[in-house]
Amino acid sequence: MLHDVQWDEEFPHAPDICYLNHAAVAPWPRRAAEAVAAFARENMHQGARDYPRWVQLEHELRGQFKTLLNAPSKGDIALVKNTSEALSIVAMGLEWAEGDEVLLSDQEFPSNRIPWQALENQGVRVRQVSLDGEDPESALIAAMGPATRLLSISSVQYASGLRMDLQRLGEACRQRGILFCVDAIQSLGALPLDVQVSQCDFAMADGHKWMLGPEGLGVFYCRREVRDRLKLTQFGWHMVEALGDYDREDWTPASTARRFEPGSPNTLAQHALSASLELLLETGIERIQQALQQRTAYLLQSISALPGARLLSPTAPERRAGIVTFTFRGIDNGWLHAELMKAGVICAARGGGIRWSPHFYTTQEVLDRALGILRMKVDEATRSR
Repeated sequence: MLHDVQWDEEFPHAPDICYLNHAAVAPWPRRAAEAVAAFARENMHQGARDYPRWVQLEHELRGQFKTLLNAPSKGDIALVKNTSEALSIVAMGLEWAEGDEVLLSDQEFPSNRIPWQALENQGVRVRQVSLDGEDPESALIAAMGPATRLLSISSVQYASGLRMDLQRLGEACRQRGILFCVDAIQSLGALPLDVQVSQCDFAMADGHKWMLGPEGLGVFYCRREVRDRLKLTQFGWHMVEALGDYDREDWTPASTARRFEPGSPNTLAQHALSASLELLLETGIERIQQALQQRTAYLLQSISALPGARLLSPTAPERRAGIVTFTFRGIDNGWLHAELMKAGVICAARGGGIRWSPHFYTTQEVLDRALGILRMKVDEATRSR
């Protein structure tokens, strides 16, 4: 039975909803909603009287991300608006020469494609490598050449849910002197991610998916040894070394990754995300991964047993994450997605199929109810042919 009653209080979802869309935008746990409500009341009654407490929470949030990523230091952590901003900091911050090459996969979300393509007017070549073979890491490594400056890859591909072997890719990049950038938005909060083991130079993720937080706040990890290689493109009071010394005329960028944070922090989102990360760290990422593996395995097995079903997500445990994407022979994906949504199965249409993405707390009841609705809609479409 895929159920743990300890999570019921944190996720009191509407009874008519089967929420299977954590790969898009996740619901908040109760403690995140309560943290925001308390912060709103504090602002209403006393404004910023206790601003030092907000600053302390910002420090604590960096510490939570340090733990989640196993970063060497809180100084390696920048708090950014989103994944796209962090990727743009890297793309626009590095010095490029005509003929330099960036390697991507052919399955990347636009956030991990457009910032690199924006460099093409500087003579940078962007190559997209197919991941369709049995050994996608081998294909990426084989594509590395003398001109390759950087590999940017999603830890988990957003449409198929394909999980990459980051350690293998990181070792290959380090051996060849290639920078390694990881878009971790589809894994951070769902699977372990160790930036030291993977040897990545940069990693980034939004808080609003598997980390169960709000939109508008994410994390950017930048390895200390490469921090000075990124020229700054945004400036303001929050990115200076002498933070809080507002009368000082001279300034230098912060020695830490805070140098990538130009202005006022998103304190409202910080309260929510810190509460959500508290829940994830209390639960334990290894335990979360195990629970998520059970749920995806159950969905993969159940959906594949339906007539006409075709799985677009990998089934091997080491290759799957929290995403299950599927399609049905002879059934229009747009119609099926609309019908599922109307019936209360909250999901997405991605990658030529229907994408379901439960989380660690998703109950057996929710999965079975969603599967029952899917079966009913497939039968309905089959009868109408």
